[in-house]
Amino acid sequence: MIMRKIVSIKNCMKTFEGDGIPVTRAFPVPEMRENDPFLLFDHFGPINYEPGGATGVPAHPHCGFEAITYLLGGEVEHKDSWGGQAAIETGDIQWMTTGSGLIHSELVTDKFKKSGGIMQGLQIWVNLPQKNKKVKPWYQHIKKNDIPAIDEGKDVLIKVLVGKVKNISSAVQTYSPVSIFDVQFIKPSLIDLDIPKNQTVMVYVIDGELKFHDDNKIARKGQMIYFDQSSDMINLTSISPTGSYLVLAGEPLNEPVVRYGPFVTNTEGDMKKAMLDYQNGKMGTLS
Repeated sequence: MIMRKIVSIKNCMKTFEGDGIPVTRAFPVPEMRENDPFLLFDHFGPINYEPGGATGVPAHPHCGFEAITYLLGGEVEHKDSWGGQAAIETGDIQWMTTGSGLIHSELVTDKFKKSGGIMQGLQIWVNLPQKNKKVKPWYQHIKKNDIPAIDEGKDVLIKVLVGKVKNISSAVQTYSPVSIFDVQFIKPSLIDLDIPKNQTVMVYVIDGELKFHDDNKIARKGQMIYFDQSSDMINLTSISPTGSYLVLAGEPLNEPVVRYGPFVTNTEGDMKKAMLDYQNGKMGTLS
């Protein structure tokens, strides 16, 4: 069976965001602005907060893309200017369609602030197609127990965060044709995954080690693996005692991207309008 080949295995950039939380960033970085249709990939944390030490991310604007947060540790409260509000707990996901523009905050819950603990998660931005750039913003929160899981025997569990895997669909509704799933191994094993040949595919090593026999390469924790489009199959062979690997697959939009901080548009003119909309209060307010 022909498998996709590895284009590269890259170390991610180390940086800091918010109240000093460490971030492992695959992109955007100087050598890679985006990987169509994906615009940003951040692994924030892990960081161990003392009681009273955590704050989170205060109110800020966004427009023109969709974003998923997959919380691996901690508790965060989402609020936005279109009425979205939820407490995100460990194992939950949130999907935010920023569309025409919103303002939101991601502050830690009062409970987590008082107790302290480990904060960790993944945040991914997905570009909105041009025809959907100005849709009404909306928000989806999926509790961990409502995330579909595929049991591949005793060794492998696939958590379907977004999209469809092996005919199992996530509850998340998206405008962009993407799939995001967490493949978890409880011992060394392997699995073949069917992904349409026309889709961009990446795999991020949350924890563990993957070996690719045809290329004789090993990917380790905190690295991103980029595949070619030579086949509709990829193989994941985990060689560590346990492992967790995030698979990202999406159909490229092949559209121009103009980005400035938290805003994403298709043209410079649209970018100027987005900035004016924010300045004039058209993205709403947070009390």
